[in-house]
Amino acid sequence: MKKIPNIFKKDPNDLGRVIDVINPSCAWVFNEEGVATRKYDGTACLVKDGKLFKRRQVKKGKQIPVGFIEADFDENTGKRFGWIRLDANDYWHREAILTEETLRDLPDGTYELIGPKINSNPENKYVHMLINHKIETDTYPNVPRSFDKLGVWLSHKDIEGLVFHHTDGRMAKITKRNFGMERWPKTY
Repeated sequence: MKKIPNIFKKDPNDLGRVIDVINPSCAWVFNEEGVATRKYDGTACLVKDGKLFKRRQVKKGKQIPVGFIEADFDENTGKRFGWIRLDANDYWHREAILTEETLRDLPDGTYELIGPKINSNPENKYVHMLINHKIETDTYPNVPRSFDKLGVWLSHKDIEGLVFHHTDGRMAKITKRNFGMERWPKTY
């Protein structure tokens, strides 16, 4: 899974934040192209040929793991992004799929693993589960697409952020954290 670009340029003084300047590679978002969907706060996974893979980053100069499936390479940092098969310590991934038969029935594609032991559970789930990035996500057809209005809109939602999907496959994102906001407190 390639890194998804942010719809706004990063603040050079705080790379976790954005400024009111459109990222040129995401100009299509501001032309009202694409659909806005919910960005879940978990960890990315890949289902391919009935097998589950977890996301893996390999830093410049580090050895590439056996079986690594490269999805993207960042020329600026030398980092490689891709997938590796699960190992014996990946309990939460295995809990989410329940059985090997369940895994074989899942369509190939990328998923978000969410649940009680993932990222301190911002999604407030009681069990671990996989959310299909293309099928099982909430859509927001009338989301505003300007810097100020989008910041206000996100402040009223208890979500991590948005991913915009273009019909040609391009994606772009924005998060509450990019505006300096945090998720709402847990409900349990």
